[in-house]
Amino acid sequence: MSGPARLGVGVIGAHAWAEQAHLPGYHAYERAELVAICDTVPERAEAMARKFGVRKVYTDAQQLIDDPDVQMVDVCTPTDTHLPLSLAAIRAGKHVISEKPLAHDAADAFMAARLADEHGVRTKLGFTFRYSPAIRQIHRWIRDGTLGELFHVHGLEQNSQFLDPTYPLRQVPADADWSALIPSSVVGYGSHLLDLVRWCAGEYRSVIGSMHNYVPQRLVRGYDGPQRIPVEDGTVALAEFASGAQGILQTSYIAVGNYPGVELRVYGSRGAAVARLVEEGGVAETLHFATPDAVEFRKIDLPDTAYPPGTTLHTPWPELYYRNLIRHWVDEILDDRPGECTFFDGAKSQETVNAIVRSHLERRWVDLPTGPERPVTAP
Repeated sequence: MSGPARLGVGVIGAHAWAEQAHLPGYHAYERAELVAICDTVPERAEAMARKFGVRKVYTDAQQLIDDPDVQMVDVCTPTDTHLPLSLAAIRAGKHVISEKPLAHDAADAFMAARLADEHGVRTKLGFTFRYSPAIRQIHRWIRDGTLGELFHVHGLEQNSQFLDPTYPLRQVPADADWSALIPSSVVGYGSHLLDLVRWCAGEYRSVIGSMHNYVPQRLVRGYDGPQRIPVEDGTVALAEFASGAQGILQTSYIAVGNYPGVELRVYGSRGAAVARLVEEGGVAETLHFATPDAVEFRKIDLPDTAYPPGTTLHTPWPELYYRNLIRHWVDEILDDRPGECTFFDGAKSQETVNAIVRSHLERRWVDLPTGPERPVTAP
């Protein structure tokens, strides 16, 4: 008699984020089986295989993708490799989850979403913060009418990770023009934030943004000594939504505060909610709620069922959120549930990132298409 269905997982990339978030998520979920791991440095892959009980080790990503025991591919690699590895997995008929951003250009991300539709495979972007229990509660309050008509949505993602110029900056695009401002915070952090806000407030209609470089000289991974590099390390933007709601957005990795530094504030006609995803005092997040007749914000304690089995608010946030993401993702595939946070959603986020960058360069509001909420399969 066979046991319950399990999803065969292959993870490409064995760096810190795989160790802190992806691999613990699969290892902890009984419906997932860690079949294979791949890294260009075999010692890294072998160490992760031993730690998490992965059966097979590869140094060639295509070999992992072609493994018949791998049903789903997890792309946890540097930014420039996300799109080609994801496309290879889709063409091989494998479900695929990719770290963000999927692509630098929204058109490429939309192409990947269409290709997945054509091949009948599922996709997911690693937008970790959608899987915060506090954020998911706010989303439920929006959908069930608890907050009423939305007026204002404020999204912040800010921490001081790169405030220290001796902390090496990661993943500067190989073709970046060092004579001009290089979008960075708005891409790496903004893609998370813009998805989160769109998930709650609906489609963006128009945006206007201001980008700035505050730390002009810093260490850059792969280069010797301090480099003068004009990376955008802080962005603020205003947003208008198709619903009529207004938004304020800020991304920064030089704003003093603890990682991950995400805050979502939602104000509606019937109530307001604030989620702070800031690890403080050993607690991963907090949630507060207020109403017009009780305007003092009160702390909300969520039930145990809001958290993945074996976790609490004291679980480190990377593991807490990613274990939640993994169980939703695996269940979507095995139980044929509606997809959430797909490559299409990643493309919509990148579309908004591109619009904010364009608005800064052209010093004006930029309109966004508010077209179909789901991708249209190419004929």
